[in-house]
Amino acid sequence: MALRPPWPAVYDRSVVLSLVTPRADGNEASSGTRMQRRGADRCPGTVAVHQAQDGGLARIRIPGGALTRDKLIALAGLAAELGNGRLELTARGNLQLRGLAPGAEVALSTRLAGQGLLPSVPHDRARNVLASPLSGRDGVGALDVRPLVAELDRRLCADPELAALPGRFLFALDDGRGDVAGQRADVAALALPDQRIALLLGGQDSGLRLPVRAAVTGLLAAATAFLRRRADARVWRLAELPDGPLQLVGDLREALSGGSAAEPGAGSAVVPGARSAPSAEADLGGLAPPISVPGRDPRGPVGRIEQTDGRVALAVSVPLGELTQARCQVLAAMAEREVLLTPWRGVVLPDLSPPSIGLAVRRLVGAGLVLDPHSPSLGVSACTGRPGCAQALADVRADASVAAGRAAGTAVPPEEGDEVAQSRLPVHWSGCARRCGRPTGPAVDVVAEQDGTYRVLRDGETRYVGADLAAVRSAAAESRMPGGAAR
Repeated sequence: MALRPPWPAVYDRSVVLSLVTPRADGNEASSGTRMQRRGADRCPGTVAVHQAQDGGLARIRIPGGALTRDKLIALAGLAAELGNGRLELTARGNLQLRGLAPGAEVALSTRLAGQGLLPSVPHDRARNVLASPLSGRDGVGALDVRPLVAELDRRLCADPELAALPGRFLFALDDGRGDVAGQRADVAALALPDQRIALLLGGQDSGLRLPVRAAVTGLLAAATAFLRRRADARVWRLAELPDGPLQLVGDLREALSGGSAAEPGAGSAVVPGARSAPSAEADLGGLAPPISVPGRDPRGPVGRIEQTDGRVALAVSVPLGELTQARCQVLAAMAEREVLLTPWRGVVLPDLSPPSIGLAVRRLVGAGLVLDPHSPSLGVSACTGRPGCAQALADVRADASVAAGRAAGTAVPPEEGDEVAQSRLPVHWSGCARRCGRPTGPAVDVVAEQDGTYRVLRDGETRYVGADLAAVRSAAAESRMPGGAAR
């Protein structure tokens, strides 16, 4: 029987305004159904970029989302020099640049290596690591996972075999609050109150429990086992294994209980058939009763967060996930030392002194960033659309952007209670029927069609079809509300 989740609720479950880039290789539909794949994942990195309609697309991995303000400014400069001038936040807490000229990836990767943002060229695409962004700061989680992020990235880059991980393979380190455990990571460590971690595989509790010192060992062992279990390179995610992700449990129990001397403070696992590696010294015994894995947090933190040390963190939502040069400058100027990129396409500025908050709020809001956790603008996302995507039928970013002081799909009363704000569905604008970047779970779809119209759908049911943007936005806004009626 599933146990009650051990973590407290920390965020109200609304949704975040975001931009999602369409899948670079066109091999997978975003609605959750997998198309027939042609081969290995071609998710872009910075060494091998994707050639989109508007130029090269590069994706920069930022494990755990932590980035110093100086590096944020440096990346903004690279976007201006080599790309279209903007940085874009991704759903894995990474950054991407668009509009690169042919060959610009050489200069980009060289400069990133100089900044310490490309520690291993072979592992360029393998470093997708989510972490609870407020871990160790607000007193909510059971464990500060920040040291584990650094250890995971270091050991991942040191293992040549793991360079073969697909570009969509995702690790997650959840400090116990349940914020990133529900993001459907391939392998995740969820901290428990007893200083152990639950190892999650493909979003499911494996039943395996490890001491904190063996958390990274468990994650890497699971990634290695995935590579050896998958039939061929067309299997990109752990959940796509023919018998499901939990087929790895037996392999992992054997791997984590064998081996030789452990690495100090960490440990390294042996996978059946693999070369010898250090042991986690973890007494797994029998499998623990499964716990309920938290559901996907669709929004993450937004607003002011009090830290346990008396300082304050400010969490902002970034409209359409676009970090313009001006926004980067403001974020860097207001940051104490670092910024934290979140998988909800937001940014957290931690460790701010209380006297600085008033100015910071004014500057951030003035840059078009959202600090109101009840803002109706939260929850509107869009694919890249025209001109970046050759298959798009409309410039959905423009149509889904803020206009006349109001975000598309948010024609709702300005004053709402928490209950109404949390019950609004996401609204996703798509440039074609593929619906790239659509959020998982229930959502309102606004899909561009060949004749220049948009079709608004909820639960697969058409709510409105038309070309008038005001009417489309109104229909989307009505449809996202509880019990929204069809026109």
